[in-house]
Amino acid sequence: MTAVDVQALTAGYDRSTVLDGVDLSIGTGGALGLLGRNGVGKSTLVMTLMGLVAPTSGRVLLDGRDVTGLRPDLVARAGVGLVPQGRRIWAPLTVAETLALAARGHGRRAAAGRFTIDSVYELLPRLRERHGQQAGQLSGGEQQMLAIARALLTDPAVLLLDEPSDGLAPAVVDQIAELLQTLRGEGVTLLLVEQDLHLAFAVCEEIAVMEKGRIVHRCPTPEFRADRATAHRLLGVA
Repeated sequence: MTAVDVQALTAGYDRSTVLDGVDLSIGTGGALGLLGRNGVGKSTLVMTLMGLVAPTSGRVLLDGRDVTGLRPDLVARAGVGLVPQGRRIWAPLTVAETLALAARGHGRRAAAGRFTIDSVYELLPRLRERHGQQAGQLSGGEQQMLAIARALLTDPAVLLLDEPSDGLAPAVVDQIAELLQTLRGEGVTLLLVEQDLHLAFAVCEEIAVMEKGRIVHRCPTPEFRADRATAHRLLGVA
């Protein structure tokens, strides 16, 4: 089955076009790494899928349901979770307050879902240790874990992650990779926007590359890793 099906999606800001006819699909339980140079539209695609940017044309289907142009809260209730770039945690709230608010805000769906506050603490024991600490006082890695936990408590079938490795030490990135692999084992479908190739390769079964608002290349991860010439041409990396 197809969890995410993006068809000829166009979107942008004011009068500028950023997404120029994006076609993209992810199978249920799959993990796709979305790569590309800065400014090609990766974050805009994530925000458009989440309903934070209104598309001008095209369609977004989740498990066959058309959610094109829905408000972000309705997209979330349809089963999409977002881990935004920069984490965007609520600094004055404690870890416990953040998680309680996330779970309460999604009502019956969260209450009946796979992920509860207790199960999230099991996945991320560091958050249990920090449960009474204000989010703004956490380390960068702890804040990223909190952002992921907050998204999980909406009980997402699809999780969108926008550069979760940004600014983090390699050891913390390895922990995030392990967590995302665990979530895949739970059947969560992942769209991972990343600059860190090691994280994308560790988690994702397929790699797609964006250029100028379009998907210009897609292949299985082992094939992409072996094709150094294509990686260099599209990303400027060795």
